[in-house]
Amino acid sequence: MNYRIILYITGWVFNLQAIFMVLPCITALIYQEEEIYDFLIPILICLAVGIFLTRKRPSNKVFYMKDGCVAVALSWIILSITGALPFIISGSIPHPIDAIFETVSGFTTTGSSILTDVEVLPKSIIFWRSFTHWIGGMGVLVFLLSLLPLAGGYHMNLMRAESPGPSVSKLVPKVQSTAKILYTIYFGMTVMQIIFLLIGRMPLFDALCITFGSAGTGGFGIKNDSMGSYSTYCQIITTVFMIAFGVNFSAYYLILKKKFRQAFAIEEVQCYLGIIAAAIVIIAINTRHLFFGIGTAVQQAAFQVGSIITTTGYSSTDFNQWPSLSKAVLVLLMFIGACAGSTGGGIKVSRILLLCKAAGKEFQRYLHPSSVKKLKMDDKPVSHEMLRSTNIFLSVYLIIFAASILIVAIDNFDLISTFTAVATTLNNIGPGLEVAGPLGNFSSFSYLSKSVMIFDMLAGRLEIFPLLLLFCRGTWKKF
Repeated sequence: MNYRIILYITGWVFNLQAIFMVLPCITALIYQEEEIYDFLIPILICLAVGIFLTRKRPSNKVFYMKDGCVAVALSWIILSITGALPFIISGSIPHPIDAIFETVSGFTTTGSSILTDVEVLPKSIIFWRSFTHWIGGMGVLVFLLSLLPLAGGYHMNLMRAESPGPSVSKLVPKVQSTAKILYTIYFGMTVMQIIFLLIGRMPLFDALCITFGSAGTGGFGIKNDSMGSYSTYCQIITTVFMIAFGVNFSAYYLILKKKFRQAFAIEEVQCYLGIIAAAIVIIAINTRHLFFGIGTAVQQAAFQVGSIITTTGYSSTDFNQWPSLSKAVLVLLMFIGACAGSTGGGIKVSRILLLCKAAGKEFQRYLHPSSVKKLKMDDKPVSHEMLRSTNIFLSVYLIIFAASILIVAIDNFDLISTFTAVATTLNNIGPGLEVAGPLGNFSSFSYLSKSVMIFDMLAGRLEIFPLLLLFCRGTWKKF
């Protein structure tokens, strides 16, 4: 274990956190709020620790996968704890566990909240709460890689540990260049959504916060009804961009390179869009009697399908009141999630696709025992290593999911509330059903349950293993 390089990376995370908090300070100045001091204290703390840890560049730059996982997990814990300080100092969320829950929900782009009334918060606190989504969407370590050559030729181990999906590949030979391309696309799409929302006469502050949630697929609403009070135009624009941010960013890179056929031939993207279309049709038909015409039903279905499958978590209506079939579809979408290499959470469409193909191959073996069929994705052979990691991921995922349900069930809420509360936090969705529904919140859960869900949110965003490695004795042994 290269402790020095890990400390160096976490030091830069402290520095970046201080820089990130400058924006809510500017917001406090614009709106003449006293909360500027609630951000200046964490900024000074972060800078003091960060400058101390990064004062000397480490001589040993060897950086293996284990080091990358530990650095990423520690970085996200640091972001969560320091990011919670403004909530605690300002008194907006006085209890540390509640403040950390809200902050982890922000950085992991979950969007679950313990707040009962968002609109009473100062503008700077609301801005910071939403901005954590944008920071966590693409990943703070990916951002760091785009700025600094941290670890010689070992950058990829850091990117693999933070980026979602069963496999992570470079868009170009250099990892730092790949990180820059990803953030350029991310920033460009963010600006585009802000512009489109401003055209719809949404206030600038609202447009920024809503876009941060859409881009990071986070979903913290800045109004108590989430997106319900905004115009149909703004809801449609948000729907389009939520779905767009759930697409594998490799497709956008191919489009920029004018390789349109290759971009639209990606199986995962095709499957992702197919699932969305099918879910919209089913829900629109099932809920048409609740709205004024099939057009409104399609629009509302599209918004909620896009919000749930991308794990954004915005709501334009109380889908808790929808028929059982529609709610069942939404719960299934919670588990499927968005594409690998996007800002979305969930199991990921690519893993679902791989598992379906593996099951099909196994059926073929039963029918034709002597046949040899190679598993392929996008006309490329799928390695045994990737299939094995997918199976192990799903196994550990189910174990954590089951254990979390058992612990949260101690609160004695109904089964639907308990089940969906765990599902929505582990899959980084936001709202669940019943108590944790779109018009509800997580404030009524015990601190034990909130602590479990904090772990689930981090595990879900980091794809489980980087976080679990922190608790393995072998991780900290020197070899």
